[in-house]
Amino acid sequence: MSIDRNIGTIGPQSNWTEIWHLWTVIVPRRSINGQFVLGKVWRRHDGRDWIYKKFTEFDGEEAA
Repeated sequence: MSIDRNIGTIGPQSNWTEIWHLWTVIVPRRSINGQFVLGKVWRRHDGRDWIYKKFTEFDGEEAA
């Protein structure tokens, strides 16, 4: 019996892998006041792993 080791290889990327999603992350630790730490990040799948980027909010009035 032979085993095909190329089964798990990554083929061409789909279009959905190029889309960034805004994702809420909960860090498994508690803040000083006892609440969970959470934040938002941009997340995209590259066909193999998830890639994360920092999400920075801005005030629309300041940008104008």
